Amino acid sequence: MINRIMKRFALSREGAKGLVIATMACTVADLVLMFPVGLLYFLVNDFMDGPIPKGHYVSYGIGIVAALLLIFLSEYWKYNATYFSTYRESGKCRIRLAEKLRKLPLSFFGKKDLADLTNTMLGDVATTEQMFSHYVPQYYASILSTCIIAISLFFYDWRIALAALWVLPVALLIVGLSKKAQNYFTRKQNQAQIAVQDGIQECLETVRDLKSNNAEKEYLDGLYQKIDVLEGRHIKSEFGSAMFVVPAQMILKLGIASVALAGSILLIDGTISLITFFMFLLVVSRLYEPMSFALQNLAAMNSLQINIDRMNEIENCKEQNGKKEFNPKGYDIAFENVGFSYNSEETVLQNVSFTAKQGEVTALIGPSGGGKSTAAKLAARFWDADNGKITVGSVDVASVDPEQLLTAFSIVFQDVTLFNDTVIENVRIGRKDATDEEVIEAARMANCEEFVEKLPDKWNSNIGENGSSLSGGERQRISIARAFLKDAPIILLDEATASLDVENETAIQSALSRLIKDKTVLLIAHRMRTVAGADKVVVLSDGRVKEQGQPDKLLAKNGIYTRMVKLQTESQSWSIE
Repeated sequence: MINRIMKRFALSREGAKGLVIATMACTVADLVLMFPVGLLYFLVNDFMDGPIPKGHYVSYGIGIVAALLLIFLSEYWKYNATYFSTYRESGKCRIRLAEKLRKLPLSFFGKKDLADLTNTMLGDVATTEQMFSHYVPQYYASILSTCIIAISLFFYDWRIALAALWVLPVALLIVGLSKKAQNYFTRKQNQAQIAVQDGIQECLETVRDLKSNNAEKEYLDGLYQKIDVLEGRHIKSEFGSAMFVVPAQMILKLGIASVALAGSILLIDGTISLITFFMFLLVVSRLYEPMSFALQNLAAMNSLQINIDRMNEIENCKEQNGKKEFNPKGYDIAFENVGFSYNSEETVLQNVSFTAKQGEVTALIGPSGGGKSTAAKLAARFWDADNGKITVGSVDVASVDPEQLLTAFSIVFQDVTLFNDTVIENVRIGRKDATDEEVIEAARMANCEEFVEKLPDKWNSNIGENGSSLSGGERQRISIARAFLKDAPIILLDEATASLDVENETAIQSALSRLIKDKTVLLIAHRMRTVAGADKVVVLSDGRVKEQGQPDKLLAKNGIYTRMVKLQTESQSWSIE
């Protein structure tokens, strides 16, 4: 049962057990509230029989104290079992999802919208937190307690019990029929919400371009339309719930009328006593309260499945696994007939074969979209090849745990990611256990000292979100400093000097020359002068290896490499006429 609950509600084992306990606690709390009804029944019965015996006053006093104590204890148990356990589970759920995302291949993120994932991590977890603390245990508890009370009523008088209980399945059926409609409204509402989040995020990221092109008004008009759509979806969702919940609530109200009518008929016939009739009215008035609460929130529970499905989608996604041991024989990177596609309709690499030897710089060049960056990322197992094999030191990278494999790689991307922290801590990402002296030395090798000394707090200066206070070249140098600090045997340089001016590019290339000694270097570049010093050039075009060899020998072949060199030479001589 626990396993079914885990899958049904996207819970951990502890969370599933907590849900069972919470349901039991809510059931007990509902049943305990019937205790005062029983006391009132006996009290009225005593009144009907005449003067209350003096000895009964003590019994009723003890009964009242016991009832209050039971109510307090049951509510305390209910509070701890629902709220506290749920909040602990939601924290574990966020950590579990984060850990899962950390182990997923980049192909998963390529198919997912960032706002959608953010909404799952924050919005969906928050929604389930609210549901499991306020609604889900109470809903199942109301059904259990109602069933227990219903069985008890049948022992007293099945006729009045039927009059009291016929409304419950009818009300549940009405709300149950709303499940498909509620799921539809919820999906549309989530889509509208993600569209708004995307629009806001895009606006913040492109505010500079919008301002420079006087496109703010047009963009904001589109964003306002998305917000209007979201508000409309909220209204439609609430209206859709009301269409089913309100009739169900009205049906429940008929239950008391049914009991009153049936009881009156039986009372007139002399079939039941007045005290029995009175007891049924008391019980029924309390019986419908938890069910009324459950029906109010059943629509919300129906929509909960959408949130759970989104969380389960992440949980069920296949992870990149592998051996924790990684003992390569050297660090040569070999591609053997590698094929890869981001989706079934777009082939990026076909039968790609080449070897990047240790101690050499292997440059990957070619037209945009030729597969250069993809090949480099496949080597680091950011994705897994569809066919063929990639080895590092004769070890198939697909057999190695990605985190373990990446200990052998230092990577500098064209798009640098920095954190809202100090310069020194941003560089320390390369190796978290590095001393301040080691960090600063790596930063100096990457020529960071020049701009760091101009910052207010030098190395302890906060650089803002994603390095907002730095230029593109300065951000790139911090990224290169990380590679220096990590000092891994394999270096991937994806347009590492693209954002640098000529002076800094020359300085960085000099520093890189020291870094790459006896290491395997995969260099992706568009500037032919960067490629000229490589030991080997691999030309990728249309996902295939068209040429490979030493730069001077390729230049003599008058092929694609030669054409690219000539085109770039011509572009450098361009001038305004």
